[in-house]
Amino acid sequence: MDKPSFNPVIMAGGVGSRLWPLSRSAFPKQFQPLVASTENHSMLQQTLSRLGGLNLSHGQLICNQDHRFLAAEQLRQVLDQQQDTKELELVPQVDIVLEPCGRNTTPAVLVAALRLQAIGNDHPMLLLAADHAIADHQAFHQALLKAHSLAEEGYLVTLGIQPTFPCTGYGYIQTGTELSQGYGVAQFVEKPTESVATKYIVSGNYLWNSGMFVARPSSLLSEAEKYCPKLKHQCQQVVEQSFADLDFVRLPEEVFAKCKDISIDYAIMEHTEIAAVVPMECGWSDVGDLAALKQANPPDNNSNMIYGDVKTFETKNCLIHSSHKLVSTLGVDNLAIVDTKDALLVANLDQSQQVKELVKQLQSREELTHHREVYRPWGSYDSVENGSNYQVKRITVNPSAKLSLQRHQFRAEHWVVVEGTATVYLDGVEHILATNESIYIPKMAVHSLANHTQKPLHLIEVQSGGYLGEDDIERLEDIYGRSNQQ
Repeated sequence: MDKPSFNPVIMAGGVGSRLWPLSRSAFPKQFQPLVASTENHSMLQQTLSRLGGLNLSHGQLICNQDHRFLAAEQLRQVLDQQQDTKELELVPQVDIVLEPCGRNTTPAVLVAALRLQAIGNDHPMLLLAADHAIADHQAFHQALLKAHSLAEEGYLVTLGIQPTFPCTGYGYIQTGTELSQGYGVAQFVEKPTESVATKYIVSGNYLWNSGMFVARPSSLLSEAEKYCPKLKHQCQQVVEQSFADLDFVRLPEEVFAKCKDISIDYAIMEHTEIAAVVPMECGWSDVGDLAALKQANPPDNNSNMIYGDVKTFETKNCLIHSSHKLVSTLGVDNLAIVDTKDALLVANLDQSQQVKELVKQLQSREELTHHREVYRPWGSYDSVENGSNYQVKRITVNPSAKLSLQRHQFRAEHWVVVEGTATVYLDGVEHILATNESIYIPKMAVHSLANHTQKPLHLIEVQSGGYLGEDDIERLEDIYGRSNQQ
């Protein structure tokens, strides 16, 4: 008998605002190693890696277009690691599909199903969020095989988590008629109060809604035709007008932006008569807030989750995260202390869900969307210092990477190599700079920077001028296909 085949669809378009200041729209939680792993993998990479051992067909990774190079690089790292360890490729083919804007889960799921339908692939889709944590991979796989069996029978299957406490941050699923490998769904219910959640657990027939699904594309699209036909038609137009851009699949912005912003639960699952659920106990967490992040990582002897250079005394039940400097605590309990290079958050862990409300007050702040360290397809830069008419950055250029050929109208730059070898193109002349060597880039000079070695290149950039914004970049050539606009 053939091994059950899945079409994995990884949805990586979220922002994770409840995990601010760790997670920000320019570098959200799914691309960060927030949950401990032996490989120090990001959450997206852990999601991909835990599929190893399943029979996978055609994969799709759906993310925001602004994160395309992050997603591509992290996918490449996972596939390369599997090849290095003599394992089979994780997925024979993975398409990176770029959303021009966020429209919740339904448009993404329907686009994925329609793309599979177009190539005649009706193996069950495995719909996963890129930012969940799962401790027991064997139990996860066992539940997936049960869900696959039900999906082959035509059900739209969701994975329900056996609740371990009366959580008010998750939706719930009430189980109904017993099926061969699970249960029918009696109803989906919204996030309850603590007293109602307690009753759910006592009753024994309610599960946490994990947001993970298994369904054949044909079954899902048939139900979409019943319950959201306009949205299905719009998604069909999106697929028909999608196009290749380098190694990515771009969705047309004008058409996709018109799609309704709605979750798959609201659009289909709460209405369909063929919903099923498979219970699962696998150490699952959606890592949706700081309290969940604390629970998803191993504690110390005082039930603290510690990351970075942290010293504690008479401190318990805390999450303390330091990204760059010593953080010390004395006599505190049940706090989240998150210190990044440009922002500090101190919060009661019992109010983790309300971080999203705090974030609403930061709409005009750069710290809401960007970390001080900004990632680019060629590497990254860290804004070390800035003031009137000057800015200092530490730039890292990845091996075999190259910045765009560009010029600036308002600023000049001075580059000093601190480690590695830089190849600089300045007004048509090539310069090779070793460690401790420097070069001056005048205003309006046409220039580029490349690292032709197999080791990272590190340099200090000092900018000077009347305007130092990132939009003072006129790109003339770019190997990454970026437009002249940021």
